[in-house]
Amino acid sequence: FFQQALFVALQPTQSSSTMPFLKVVKNKAYFMRFQVKYRRRREGKTDYYARRRLINQDKNKYNSPKYRLVVRFTNKDVIAQIAYAKIEGDHIMAAAYSHELPAYGVKVGLTNYAACYATGLLLARRLLTKLNLADAYKGADEVTGDEYHVEENADGPRPFRANLDVGLVRTTTGARVFGVLKGAVDGGLSIPHSVRRFPGYDPESKKLDAEVHKSYIFGNHVKEYMAYLEEEDAEAYNRQFSKYVAAGINSEGLEAMYKKAHAAIRKSPAHVAKPSQKEKERKRHSRVKLSLAQRRDRVKQKKAAFRKANAIEA
Repeated sequence: FFQQALFVALQPTQSSSTMPFLKVVKNKAYFMRFQVKYRRRREGKTDYYARRRLINQDKNKYNSPKYRLVVRFTNKDVIAQIAYAKIEGDHIMAAAYSHELPAYGVKVGLTNYAACYATGLLLARRLLTKLNLADAYKGADEVTGDEYHVEENADGPRPFRANLDVGLVRTTTGARVFGVLKGAVDGGLSIPHSVRRFPGYDPESKKLDAEVHKSYIFGNHVKEYMAYLEEEDAEAYNRQFSKYVAAGINSEGLEAMYKKAHAAIRKSPAHVAKPSQKEKERKRHSRVKLSLAQRRDRVKQKKAAFRKANAIEA
């Protein structure tokens, strides 16, 4: 069939009235062998090429979990989780969200690079506290923005190791996903990485400018833009930074706000459960089912009423 199609294609050009029409149609055999892709691939949610390599564990490690630092973004939130794969699905060991940061003093800007760093730091301290490793691995003593790797203790447990799972995010230089990575590493987790994708990395000199990276961690890039916009266009500033204005936060107070948040996160990273809300009374459109005692009592009442009625008539 394909040889015939090739033969027709190689024939000299003819007029439309004499040239045969050949249409390649997917036949029954094609559709019988067609294999539908996974649902989350059809929905464009999961990169299975990457996932297979992130979850497959070596056979000589005897089914020990392969942990992942999962980072995902929504329009208003940053989600960071430590997970490992099981047959029935992923099991989440610990999670941190940027919407928890207002409890630590960061009330605005919950999706920028500085908030991503704080979310990663919160996740790391929360997980290590849960595993009783918080005292053994305290992470970086000071935020410098420079390269940092957790060193294994000579005596005691090894550091908690995980691989970064970025999902479908483009891993460009300065991407926020690496802010979460840096926060988790400074918090005491062992995550294989290099500095090539941090803000401030120069591909020509192949060196990282730690001061630039540090300025992003403390929100100085937001601070500079706030100061510029406030000076150039006050109306646009009040519109774009309306939540900052309402919270009483100006460009000068950003760095101090993030420093206090980092200290507060290290002090108490544990998740505080919200009090359970009382269930509202549900409307019922049918009668409530009676218990056995209630049904027997109902029968007694009917008998008594019947006897009373008969006694009155007599």
